[in-house]
Amino acid sequence: MNEITLIVADDHPLFRQGVVDALSLERDFRILSQASDGNDALDQIRSLKPNVAILDVNMPGLNGQQVTHHVSSDRIPTRVVLLTGYDDVEQAIHAMIAGAAGYCAKDIEPDVLARTIRAVSEGRYAVGGNVFNRRELDHWIDEQMEGTRRSYSEPGAPFHPLSDREMEVLSCVVRGMSNKEIAGLLGISHQTVKNHVTSILRKFGVEDRTQAVVYALKRGWVKLQFDQEKTQE
Repeated sequence: MNEITLIVADDHPLFRQGVVDALSLERDFRILSQASDGNDALDQIRSLKPNVAILDVNMPGLNGQQVTHHVSSDRIPTRVVLLTGYDDVEQAIHAMIAGAAGYCAKDIEPDVLARTIRAVSEGRYAVGGNVFNRRELDHWIDEQMEGTRRSYSEPGAPFHPLSDREMEVLSCVVRGMSNKEIAGLLGISHQTVKNHVTSILRKFGVEDRTQAVVYALKRGWVKLQFDQEKTQE
């Protein structure tokens, strides 16, 4: 039986310990460490390189999506499973864009989470109650995005309300980049990035970055881009 090494990151100690306790019962799992925020989780992933990292989507510091983006961009071999209390297909799509291997609701049964971890450790992807290879995942994402565009696009209004610079910032946000990373990439100040993000949220009438990404994806204003090379199985 091959051992699967894990780290678990969640800012709620009771929930985090519950996940650790449940996974510790599996003979092929070994918990290497725990983290209470995204920055610590990323540091541990970089130093320990576990097979799988179980991350809460919403954490202080870097959120789960941002940690996932860093892991993917840095080509760290750790596979990421994101846990969320707000499970919906749009956020699942965004998670897979960021490079996650799995996306699960927090009310998942322990045995289902264990099966998910084993699947992603073997190179597969788990989302929406399904397990896919890379090609199947790409097809699933295409189907979901086509459905949301049909449901939410605005016929006769192909324009978007953003300036060219705001569109550049939004494209970076879609990729899971932090304000600091966006500032470095575009050669503008951190405060300027914050101002652009605030303007984007105001124009879209949404409250956070994930909602802005979903809003733009549904209307086809931004395209899906995978940082990872697609592989065929």
